[in-house]
Amino acid sequence: LSKENKNMAFDLPELPYGRDGLVPHISEDTLNFHHGKHHNAYVTNLNKLIDGSDHENASLEEIIDAAAADPSKAGLFNNAAQVWNHTFYWHSMKPGGGGKPTGKIADLIDRDFGSYDAFATQFKAAGGGQFGSGWAWLV
Repeated sequence: LSKENKNMAFDLPELPYGRDGLVPHISEDTLNFHHGKHHNAYVTNLNKLIDGSDHENASLEEIIDAAAADPSKAGLFNNAAQVWNHTFYWHSMKPGGGGKPTGKIADLIDRDFGSYDAFATQFKAAGGGQFGSGWAWLV
């Protein structure tokens, strides 16, 4: 995620699909709340935290890297990382997407986890074990 101009605040990124594009898995109301209020709150908080600071002209990734290395900047890290996480999340889905993977990713899951079902069990446990968030990524 980058800014148009390094001297500008971050903006809430547009969704890559319509607000009803993930129905029936995610309702339009849920998307409106999670993107328009929740994700937007992280963007707003991040902009307040960087205003007038040495991070004001940094990219999101630069802010995350710098804040992760400094425990006194936990709030900055959390807000910047959640802006990144949510943006990645929205772009990880598409209308009509989902289901069991195929091709190379399926082969790698079978190789590393033994089966898709074993992967799904471990993935759900990893997300469920993250206090307060449920975030887990397969990268």
